[in-house]
Amino acid sequence: MFSTISTQTVTQPELISAIDTIWVALCAAIIFFMEGGFALLEAGFVRSKNAMSIIAKVIIDVVFGGLAFYAVGFGIAYGNSNGWFAFDVGITTEDLGLGLTVSNKLFWFIQLGFAIASISIVSGAVAERMKMWSYAIFVVVFCTIMYPLVANWVWNPNGWLAVRGFNDFAGSAAVHAMGGFAALAAAIVLGPRIGKYQANGEANAIPGHNLPLAAVGAFILWFGWFAFNPGSTLGAVGNWELIGTVATNTFLASAAGGMATMFYTYFRYGQIDITMTINGVLAGLVAITAGCNVVDANAAIIIGLIAGVLVDVAVLYIDKLKIDDPVGAIAVHGVNGLFGALAVGLFATEGGLFFGGGAAMLGTQALGVFVIGAFSFTVTFILMKILQKTIGIRISKQEESAGIDAVSFGVEAYSTFE
Repeated sequence: MFSTISTQTVTQPELISAIDTIWVALCAAIIFFMEGGFALLEAGFVRSKNAMSIIAKVIIDVVFGGLAFYAVGFGIAYGNSNGWFAFDVGITTEDLGLGLTVSNKLFWFIQLGFAIASISIVSGAVAERMKMWSYAIFVVVFCTIMYPLVANWVWNPNGWLAVRGFNDFAGSAAVHAMGGFAALAAAIVLGPRIGKYQANGEANAIPGHNLPLAAVGAFILWFGWFAFNPGSTLGAVGNWELIGTVATNTFLASAAGGMATMFYTYFRYGQIDITMTINGVLAGLVAITAGCNVVDANAAIIIGLIAGVLVDVAVLYIDKLKIDDPVGAIAVHGVNGLFGALAVGLFATEGGLFFGGGAAMLGTQALGVFVIGAFSFTVTFILMKILQKTIGIRISKQEESAGIDAVSFGVEAYSTFE
């Protein structure tokens, strides 16, 4: 038989902790499920002969990155910081200074979702041409050291950016720009896929093999974002108004991003680009993630509209530079992560430039996101060069032509039965 506990024996702090635990646990689980969205989105955007390799990379993100973040990364991010890094290992039982009403273990689990989301951005940009074990090494370094350092700066109460007042509520900079600029460096060092660019520099289209699959992945990510952003409140009790604001702004920006891309591609190319529209929705989500707690609904729409155009412009510019990004990760996450962090300094209702706050907040936001972007790009570039000179990072031409799935895994995404 189940025992019953009288509510009279439960104190108010215990009730608050119980409610907040349910909220954070639910959001953490949904955020974790976003990895399924990454897997489907990226698999749909690549050729069928490499679909399973993308699934493998996302699994590597979770298993290698998750264990690395548990063993070392979390302590670096949220331990006792000197402003730049911490030395704690594992999940401490000490007070983290964040005013949590949930256990440190549950806080670790929701932060795990942010860490593996950031590295999953890179997996799409290196699709169809990077060696699995080289990628696994990069994932370990990223989730052990690189991402945790940035999380320390932004979200640790002693972090140097946190102390300066840098506002990155759910990670436009710390998660998305971090992943996006790492993706940029990795794509540059790897070089383009065979046949991507002509001798005159013109890009050849290499269409994804299953756009409905990519769309389903995007909808899963879209759904998950309503845990990603509102879940960053880290508690429900007393935060109902903030949760409502964050959720509303998240939707409005994403919808505006998709609509802007639809109109922009229609008037530029004479027809709606559905592939780009998918990225337009994601761009709006990325851009609002930093400031969803401090901007009003109208500003969220404007941010989304700008992001929806910016993503298409960025994709074309990146292509002109002969940087091959099969899924548009650099444009969606890097460019719009940067824009989203800057948008806080423009549109925040308290302190934003457009609301009479002067340039101080904008300056802080610019400093933070540019340091994060430069750090992520530089460290990734150096690490990729080291891997390139040692164990190698690129698959053979024969493997690239035949497809990673058949050569490396001995399976194909779509078997043919006679």
